[in-house]
Amino acid sequence: MDSRNAASETQRPSGSAHPDAVEFVRFCYRRRRVGWPELYDEMCAVAGRGLFRGYDADDLAGLGIGFSLFDMPALAVLSSRIVAEELALRRPVVVTIRAEMAGTAEPQLETAPTAAPVPSNLRPSTDSRDERTFDVPIRL
Repeated sequence: MDSRNAASETQRPSGSAHPDAVEFVRFCYRRRRVGWPELYDEMCAVAGRGLFRGYDADDLAGLGIGFSLFDMPALAVLSSRIVAEELALRRPVVVTIRAEMAGTAEPQLETAPTAAPVPSNLRPSTDSRDERTFDVPIRL
């Protein structure tokens, strides 16, 4: 039996990750708030320095976090799930207070619309004659 098969037998059932593995990815995401390739770099840096509870790469491998090429697809799936959860927690929330609710202790929370309509006076001009100059150079 080779080491890859032995490691896969000790992993949790598919779809569930060790709670410490989830917290590790969440910790790394909260440090930088970046997407997958950069998040992988952050996870490698955190593991290399033992910044998460003193765990190094070997300790994290025991939790199901592997940094090898073979472990990367599973780590990418776990990371994308956690990033989606974190983004959902950061969505704007609107609090509305109504006359009926004035005597209650808890206001009703509603999720804000994802894109607010832009008033016509704030929309960019489509006039081709509009020539504006800017003091700041634009870099592409």
